[in-house]
Amino acid sequence: MTVTRVWTDLVKDVPDYPQPGVMFKDITPVLADHDAFTAVVSDLAAAGRNEAGDVVVDKVVGMEARGFILAAPVALALGVGFVPVRKAGKLPRQCHAISYELEYGEATLEMHTDAIAPGERVLLVDDVLATGGTVAATRELIARSEGVAHAVAVLIELSFLPGRDAVGDLPLTSLLRV
Repeated sequence: MTVTRVWTDLVKDVPDYPQPGVMFKDITPVLADHDAFTAVVSDLAAAGRNEAGDVVVDKVVGMEARGFILAAPVALALGVGFVPVRKAGKLPRQCHAISYELEYGEATLEMHTDAIAPGERVLLVDDVLATGGTVAATRELIARSEGVAHAVAVLIELSFLPGRDAVGDLPLTSLLRV
C-alpha cells in the first residue's frame, strides 16, 4: 500500500460535528480532487488483490454513507460487484439486520439477504475506522449470508480509538492513521 501524500492534506478537521467533542474528518475535498480521489481508490482496491495483483474478492461492501462513495469505485477498479450496507429501512427487499453502538450513539445496519452468495469473498470498505462497530456489524451481516470477509480497507483510521480490536483477525489497510 502506498500512502499518497497528494490527498492527505485535503482532509479537513471540523470540530464539534456532529456533536460537541467530536472532531469530524471531512473527506469531501479529497473526493472533489480527481487525482486525489483516483489515488485513494487505487490504494483501497489494493486490499482486494494478492501480491501478484490478481483480484481475490468477489464483492466489495460499502457502509453507509461515505463508504458508498469509496466502495463503489473500488468495486469497479477490481471488476467485481458492489453491495451497499444501509441504515435501517432504506433497502426495499428482505434484509439481514444488526444493531450496534457507534462512537456517539447507536445504529442498525441492513443488507439484502441475497446480496452475497455463500462462499463469496468480500472486501469491506469505509471512510473512517473509529470504534470498529460498523465494521464488526458489517462482518456479521456478511457471515449471515455465509459470505467470507476477506479484508477491511479504510481511508482514515482514528488510532486513538479501539477500531483495530473490532476488526479482529481481518487484514486491515488504513491509508491514513491519525
